[in-house]
Amino acid sequence: MTKQQREQSKKYQYYIEPSMVTELNRKTLVLILAGGEGSRLKDLTKWRAKPAVPFGGKYRIIDFALSNCVNSGLRKIGVLTQYKAHSLLRHLQRGWSFMRDEIGEFVELLPAQQRTDEKEWYKGTADALYQNLDIMQRHAAEYVIVLGGDHIYTMDYTKMLIQHVQSGADFTVGCIEASLEEAKDFGVMSLDDDMRISGFSEKPDNPQAMPGNPDVALASMGIYVFSTRFLYNALVEDAAMPNSSHDFGRDIIPRKIKDSVAMAYAFRNEATGKPAYWRDVGNLDSYWKANMEICQIEPELNLYNRDWPIWTYQTQNPPAKFIFDDKDRRGAAIDSLISAGCILSGARVKRSVISFATTIESRSLIKDSVILPKVHIGKNCRLTRVIVDKGTVIPDNTIIGEDSVEDAKRFHVTAEGIVLVTPLMLDQRLYSLADDTENWRHTY
Repeated sequence: MTKQQREQSKKYQYYIEPSMVTELNRKTLVLILAGGEGSRLKDLTKWRAKPAVPFGGKYRIIDFALSNCVNSGLRKIGVLTQYKAHSLLRHLQRGWSFMRDEIGEFVELLPAQQRTDEKEWYKGTADALYQNLDIMQRHAAEYVIVLGGDHIYTMDYTKMLIQHVQSGADFTVGCIEASLEEAKDFGVMSLDDDMRISGFSEKPDNPQAMPGNPDVALASMGIYVFSTRFLYNALVEDAAMPNSSHDFGRDIIPRKIKDSVAMAYAFRNEATGKPAYWRDVGNLDSYWKANMEICQIEPELNLYNRDWPIWTYQTQNPPAKFIFDDKDRRGAAIDSLISAGCILSGARVKRSVISFATTIESRSLIKDSVILPKVHIGKNCRLTRVIVDKGTVIPDNTIIGEDSVEDAKRFHVTAEGIVLVTPLMLDQRLYSLADDTENWRHTY
């Protein structure tokens, strides 16, 4: 059978075949940390948690970590939430409740509940697990994988899990090569010849370069595999330390390197041997860049891989529609992702991601932009290098992204010139009457 025939056969098949669930998978519990505030995303996280921010036209950021779990054959998953979690919880309930708990497959929601004597919210990543220690013990797993819920990538976690078991490690840290400037935002590791971690520094001002490569550091991806008994002891020990910030990267990992077996797992593209695709979309510039990357002709992140689908909850929308073919009013999109339910009514889109149920009216031009769901863009508008939040209405004749000084008077402009537009910035109080406290007091 030729490659073309195999691909055609996959497309004709009625279902997707994820990785086999092995005995090792069954012994593993995955915990996704999804409680971060995400303040560097500015007003995109004003009403939602960072992992719930839309991405790529139809997904939420957390869908990538969850899809990696399911596609890796890991079906025991807990999601730890805290900051403004309603949108995230609703998405998880609607889109990720299809597994059957009766056969040991689940996505379990673990909101912050002030479960310790101090009655405090999660103080750090390690404290988040410590406050759910009884729940972890109830699942009786032999291994625990800890993930962040706010990164964009595709990864088979089973390969890292197998390396962890075969190496006899107490814990394994997923790592990727990063420039020295990028590495300042991550944990940076030093390794010996057999991939054992010899040093670890969280968000250093001067990251240590890799031997033989002075421009690159080895950065932590925030992905950990723990042997369960080691993890329980480490969490209890850390909780008793009054000066600890109760964080894996700042406290537990650096402290435990010397008296335990600490290994690194290098995340690489198996075909090329180069670092695999992994993006931290923690600020507006990186979020915009990651969306722009999937508009490329052959992006590193392949959303069309039927062997590794990205699962999500999606509302029922009709196909995208492009209308009018007049010389100065033509519905067209080039090098862009246009989601279901969108209508390009005599508008042009270039190198942009247009999320579902968005309408763009006649003679408007959208370039190098990220438009979140249910946005309405009026006639004769020009938007360039813009992020438009969900539900925003852009009035007719609006121009954004061509004059940073004028844009800064109404919107948030990043250091790299990306403009964030939200409903409130246009005096549209979409999400809450709390946006207009004085008016709320007079009305109610």
